[in-house]
Amino acid sequence: MNKKICIVTGTRAEYGLLKSLITQINQDVAFELQLIATGTHLSHEFGLTYKQIEQDGFIIDEKIEMLLSSDTPTAVVKSMGLATIDFSTAFQRLNPDLIIILGDRFEMLAVAQTALILQIPIAHIHGGENTFGAYDDAIRHSITKMATWHFVSTEEHRKRVIQLGEHPSRVFNVGAMGIEYIFNLELLSKQKLYEELQLDLTKPFFLITQHSETNGDVTAIEDLLNVLDEHDVNLVFTKANADNGGREINKKIKYFTEINNRAKLFDSLGQLKYLSAVKHAQLVIGNSSSGLIEVPYLKTPSVNIGDRQKGRSCPNSVVTTGITKDEIDKGIKKALEFKGPYEQIFGDGHATKKVMEILKCLDTFKIQKEFYDL
Repeated sequence: MNKKICIVTGTRAEYGLLKSLITQINQDVAFELQLIATGTHLSHEFGLTYKQIEQDGFIIDEKIEMLLSSDTPTAVVKSMGLATIDFSTAFQRLNPDLIIILGDRFEMLAVAQTALILQIPIAHIHGGENTFGAYDDAIRHSITKMATWHFVSTEEHRKRVIQLGEHPSRVFNVGAMGIEYIFNLELLSKQKLYEELQLDLTKPFFLITQHSETNGDVTAIEDLLNVLDEHDVNLVFTKANADNGGREINKKIKYFTEINNRAKLFDSLGQLKYLSAVKHAQLVIGNSSSGLIEVPYLKTPSVNIGDRQKGRSCPNSVVTTGITKDEIDKGIKKALEFKGPYEQIFGDGHATKKVMEILKCLDTFKIQKEFYDL
């Protein structure tokens, strides 16, 4: 009997990282894919990106509405509560043999705690990383303690998961999930990208994604916008996540793009356009993890603003700055001078293949949660 593997996705970026794995599980005769969409996928405000999942040919088994129209800490906690209630019903109906989740967002904490109580095994992707500027850091490590199998992106992260008490036999260094698209996707040409994004062909562009720092100043965006306004380039923004303060950031970016004809804001670029934009951008700017993980593989320098990614492994092409106008300006100038070589520390681009091989070698999906002492 086929093993039922349920994958849960809550954001556009996360789905992009999981798409190859979703495809492989869906095509494998040993497994039955179950797919749940939640979070910003179901939000008009964030582009209803569940439609992209369906356009890619996947059947969504459950759509879990959870987001409230506010992004205060109280609203986020209430969203998690709503998610927990609906995930319990969905998991009872689907009865999966294994749940796969990626990362560290609050949606995935709701998934993990529900699966734990229902005694459904969890495989967790991208554990063992540090991001001290966001409460995501604590969420990630919490999910590690609820998961049985762990697919990490570097050997350092593997050691950290083991340090958290997970048995080495269940912790696998497969590399970062997003890297394989860089090797396998036929990216858009510069001219085609400029046409699709409706950019001025005579100017280079910066690609910007600035999320809130949920352990710090969640609305520190004005200085960044003031600096960007001084550069005679196209400015391509993607929206901040639905975290504390994310809507406030998006509101200020939206106003900026409305009064600046060089700037454009997109709900979601999708994997192809986003990676094509990374490849052809003069700089990638903000505080998204992609600036540290995927961007160096496309040989584009990046500016990492603030503490959101503090603690994460950082390649040499990433310039980390403070959040003031002067600090960001200096960081941009330094990044523009970077010519390489580019460090690529998050694997060889075969993460999906490695995960599939491991899943097939598991005799049974069974929760194993002894504490491994160093």
